[in-house]
Amino acid sequence: MKITRMHGAGGKAMQDLIKNVILKNLELTSVNGGIGLESLDDSSTIPIGDKEIVFTIDGHTVKPIFFPGGDIGRLAVSGTVNDLAVMGAKPLALSLSLIIPEGFKLEDLERIIKSINETSKEAEVAIITGDTKVSDGVDDIIISTSGIGIVDRGKVIRDCNVKEGDAIIVSGNIGEHGLSILLSREGFDFDVNIKSDVAPINKLIEKVLEEGIQINAMKDPTRGGLADALNEMAEKSNIGITIFEDKIPISDEVQSICDILGLDPLTIANEGKVVMAVKKEDAERCLEILREHPLGKNAEIIGYATKEHKGVIMETIVGRRIVDMPIGDPIPRVC
Repeated sequence: MKITRMHGAGGKAMQDLIKNVILKNLELTSVNGGIGLESLDDSSTIPIGDKEIVFTIDGHTVKPIFFPGGDIGRLAVSGTVNDLAVMGAKPLALSLSLIIPEGFKLEDLERIIKSINETSKEAEVAIITGDTKVSDGVDDIIISTSGIGIVDRGKVIRDCNVKEGDAIIVSGNIGEHGLSILLSREGFDFDVNIKSDVAPINKLIEKVLEEGIQINAMKDPTRGGLADALNEMAEKSNIGITIFEDKIPISDEVQSICDILGLDPLTIANEGKVVMAVKKEDAERCLEILREHPLGKNAEIIGYATKEHKGVIMETIVGRRIVDMPIGDPIPRVC
């Protein structure tokens, strides 16, 4: 058996690779009783005194490197910042590692670095260390970013803590990042204006937390899309999630293109969205807070958590259907 791109595209294929090959051959330990690698959460933690250091790392390869709404530089910063933020942490600092192919255009590199700088300023997160390599063994630039954040001890938000009755909220329209990549890469001649949603969402999440909203679980629906994120949350929490098709925020353009190409928007990657499981009593107020922020203006309550079934079920106009974890993202090399 050989590794394929599907093994890095989120979904079941990647989960199986991580569990059966990578984790199987690592000695899994935590530090000071914090969250370790075995949890497969968006970040891990190191408790120190009355705080917890939250730590994560991301590798970024995308084709094309410049796309409507963003580029690989904005993607690298946003992806790492968001992995810290969905743990309830305040992101503090990032590292930046560049693997640059020999012959790469200097003006393209400068454009990417400027984008990294602008996005880190938007997130108010400093880049404090880095590494640069030039190689004749890669086809395009690869960026790796690590990030650290901080949260009060005991206030970490996990993706495995969905409670019965929780409202499931998504912060905005889904499917835009993956489709932006696909249309740009393949050159489809559709008269649409679909742009990637790539953005750091730490300030959006911070706004909700500052208002005292009880978020029981949280995840950013990147590779594998909303379907993957919801299935992970449901499986880890040992609970079912019911969602409603008519409540899922999808733009008409995204839905139309998905219908034409035979794609399910629930499985397409997002890079500027968050899925929250919020205490039922706080749900409407949480929705109001999200909608006050530009990145949350299209937020919706899309369903609820239940013990009546396992997995993810979607109510449609013609009945119920199971929303499975995808095998992989239908559009590879988007993250």
